[in-house]
Amino acid sequence: MERLCGTGDPARPQANKRWTNSGETHDERGLKHRAKDDTRDIPIPPVLVVALREHIARYGTAEDGRLFRTSKGRPFSSSAYSAVWQEARRLAFTPEQVASPLAARPYDLRHAAVSLWLNAGVPATEVAKRAGHSVDVLLRVYARCMEGQQHRANGKIADALSG
Repeated sequence: MERLCGTGDPARPQANKRWTNSGETHDERGLKHRAKDDTRDIPIPPVLVVALREHIARYGTAEDGRLFRTSKGRPFSSSAYSAVWQEARRLAFTPEQVASPLAARPYDLRHAAVSLWLNAGVPATEVAKRAGHSVDVLLRVYARCMEGQQHRANGKIADALSG
């Protein structure tokens, strides 16, 4: 498992121009609940490391380090992401899945990943660290997503008691 290290660069979330301090759609701000120059390590699977390295070798990065940008080096708009996402859903899913809320937004992949990690038995502290959550927030948001854990939990408890 390799690690993607945060650089301490500010976040650039997208919002309507009316709601940003700069009047731009992407306002620079620090990461939530973190010091201005704080960083965090993000462990990522080797297959993703390979894909990221290939992408960077082929396309480079924007001046600010972003991987994906317009031909003018600007961030993509949410409507551009949405259009591509909806087309990808149409290509990858059955008509029934397209009509469903399954992966309706790119952000749904984050929820799917966190749910997968928890259901795979990754400890909540590690999942929270990878997702950038506190354990409290992680469990409050994702506890209901954990399914089928009773049998595995009973086995672990039995193993610990007989150990």
